[in-house]
Amino acid sequence: MKNVLLILVDHRKDAAVNVQKTLTAWGCLIKTRLGLHEGVQKDCSEHGLIICELVGEDAQLEELKRKLELIKGVSSKLVTLKFDS
Repeated sequence: MKNVLLILVDHRKDAAVNVQKTLTAWGCLIKTRLGLHEGVQKDCSEHGLIICELVGEDAQLEELKRKLELIKGVSSKLVTLKFDS
């Protein structure tokens, strides 16, 4: 089973610091993290996507999701993938 948290960040320049603080505070749950946004330097996008592979108890994962969604311009979706066996 894999738990993946998809985080969509709007207004990255405003929200990024609080998103980073939250992810750092809950860092022990994050096994893998990938951040994506379009553009670089002068053309840096205001929208971003962060993909996190998580470990931990369901309640912890839901709380991380909830904390992130308290940040203005952030939405997230927790996805659980299971192998058919």
